[in-house]
Amino acid sequence: MPPEDALPLYPEIEPFETGMMSVGSDHTLYWEQSGNPDGVPVVFLHGGPGSGATPMHRRFFDPETYRIVVFDQRGSGRSTPLGSLTDNTTAHLIADMEALRRHLGIARWLVFGGSWGSTLALAYGVAHPASCLGFVLRGIFLGRRAEIDWFLNGIRTVFPENWRKFAEYLPEEERGNLLAGYYRRLVDPDPAIHMPAARSWSTYEGSCSTLLPNAHLVGSFAEERHALGMARIEAHYFRHDCFIDGEVLLRRVELIRQLPAVIVQGRYDMVCPIVTADALAQAWPEAEYRVIPDAGHSAMEPGIAKALVEATRGMLEKLSAVEG
Repeated sequence: MPPEDALPLYPEIEPFETGMMSVGSDHTLYWEQSGNPDGVPVVFLHGGPGSGATPMHRRFFDPETYRIVVFDQRGSGRSTPLGSLTDNTTAHLIADMEALRRHLGIARWLVFGGSWGSTLALAYGVAHPASCLGFVLRGIFLGRRAEIDWFLNGIRTVFPENWRKFAEYLPEEERGNLLAGYYRRLVDPDPAIHMPAARSWSTYEGSCSTLLPNAHLVGSFAEERHALGMARIEAHYFRHDCFIDGEVLLRRVELIRQLPAVIVQGRYDMVCPIVTADALAQAWPEAEYRVIPDAGHSAMEPGIAKALVEATRGMLEKLSAVEG
């Protein structure tokens, strides 16, 4: 994989506004705006849940034409408190998005999300279709039990070495239920217990996220704030089937089928296998569905990054046609 500065993204930009928004239960969300203050509003939803956003995520959008809103979900990234599970559910995240939209004075926005971000985008969209202009979705995940089981166990079909390292972090007697064993450690208040478990979980995901090995990406997944936020919150959400019914969510796509959408999926995505994206495309035949033949899961795979930039550029034309 090429270095980040060689990816087909827009140039680096800085926000024109940042802030922290209290949403209750001691949660405070970090948010930022960049690009054109008078442009088409777009909200970026990071994955995980719990991974947090980075400056790279601003670069999928033309800063001349988009008003780019990026925020860190509860317990993630620069939001506080890091890794908090109190009142941290899908319903709370949906409500947070609506609160942020109103806070910023945005009538409707384009919703962009990958991996868990695609789950949240769909859940938000069917709950608040009138708040959405359209959708750009990547690496589709619906939070169904089979998808969670694949992440925890099925990936060993393709990445046996990575899975073995993940499983063998736990004592042998606990390996029959990896989620329970990790969760117990991840919620322990002692950093000497929760941080090694978080790094093991997070690097496992990072090591399975690209078509070819990428040491830089895996290293970023091991960074302390990223690892703790993602591992603890993912385990929390997985224990509760992501607080949604993925089959119901798929059926409720009917509520947003009239809105323009692009689905981008890596053919060899091992974190969120293509079968889920295929199911979404079948339920949403009006959506543009792009399968990238030489990519895995990460948005930073060159083919996926290119397709996402093309999707956000093409969405401007789709939105203009709708308004016209």
